[in-house]
Amino acid sequence: MPEAQPAGATNATIGDHIVHFSAQSTDQLPPEVARAYNIVRSKNRAMLNISVLKKSDNTAVTAEVVVKTVNLTGQLKKVTMRQINEQDAIYYIGEVAVANRETLIFDISVKPDGVDTASDVRFKRQFFTD
Repeated sequence: MPEAQPAGATNATIGDHIVHFSAQSTDQLPPEVARAYNIVRSKNRAMLNISVLKKSDNTAVTAEVVVKTVNLTGQLKKVTMRQINEQDAIYYIGEVAVANRETLIFDISVKPDGVDTASDVRFKRQFFTD
């Protein structure tokens, strides 16, 4: 499983696709963006954002995206992903509660449309709420 280092937006190549992923506290979202996507702005909530692009022409593709999230003590955190279609872009976003200095490990399973098997990516991110 490829492991990406925490630092803003990150990506991983899986076969003929590139998966972009990032996580940030929702209080960093502009209010109009949070309203448009029905996201609660809070320093104690994190948003995971995932997109899948075809490597050959950089076009967005739909995919089956499943995320399992745990903190460093092994506590499972539920993240339900939802698909957002916006012009030529396709995003998958999910929200999760976070505590100050909490590090979350996101295990992301991605199966782009037309691909037979899912690929896994692991992403770690620490959140600061104070």
